[in-house]
Amino acid sequence: MKDLFGKAILDYQTGNAPENLITETSISEEDEMEVAYLFRNYKNMPAMEQKALQLAKGRVLDVGCGAGSHSLYLQNVRELNVTAIDISANAIEACRLRGIKNAFAQDVMQLEGQKFDTILLLMNGAGMCGKLTNIPAFLNKLKSLLNEGGQILLDSSDIIYMFDEDDDGGKWIPSDIDYYGELVFNISYKNEKEDPFNWMYIDYNTLQNAAHAGGLKCELVLEGEHYDYLARLTL
Repeated sequence: MKDLFGKAILDYQTGNAPENLITETSISEEDEMEVAYLFRNYKNMPAMEQKALQLAKGRVLDVGCGAGSHSLYLQNVRELNVTAIDISANAIEACRLRGIKNAFAQDVMQLEGQKFDTILLLMNGAGMCGKLTNIPAFLNKLKSLLNEGGQILLDSSDIIYMFDEDDDGGKWIPSDIDYYGELVFNISYKNEKEDPFNWMYIDYNTLQNAAHAGGLKCELVLEGEHYDYLARLTL
């Protein structure tokens, strides 16, 4: 992994001639993403993220923290004890430069010996498990990191709207896809290409079923205008 996403974040933080990220998926064309968006403040965040940050309590783990904007708000404004983790060492360096006190390059699946009251997975954080078959182990791991009375807050989208309708009004899903929310992502930055990686958008009903199967309660907190939602999972 070349960590181009993290490079873009660190370039922006250090003023090293940042450029837009180019993203493309197995079901969508190339799109440009402004790195500046990852550095947005609270008032420029979507309502769903704002709601999650208001619901956060106690000791917080921000998984896949990226540039650390959510962690910064919780640490500096809400004055909560926040640990920010990301698999990108570059992103974590940027987080530290921004003043996040507890920021570590860490895969959540390898995290041991700590417990949290709130686990945040924002900007479609549940997608990091890549495939639907990985969801049981992923949720089980998160569950093991929760204190009694703790919560997991995550947002995602139901991307069924991106598929064409067939003659019967149903959706046409290619036969080689196990679950329609599974994508292959490609990222380019400064003329370098990242190795393709799996990513997943999980619809709420599928998440709810997976949560219940794993012994977690699942509640729909907020629905957005574009098939997106915020969910809270509890013990």
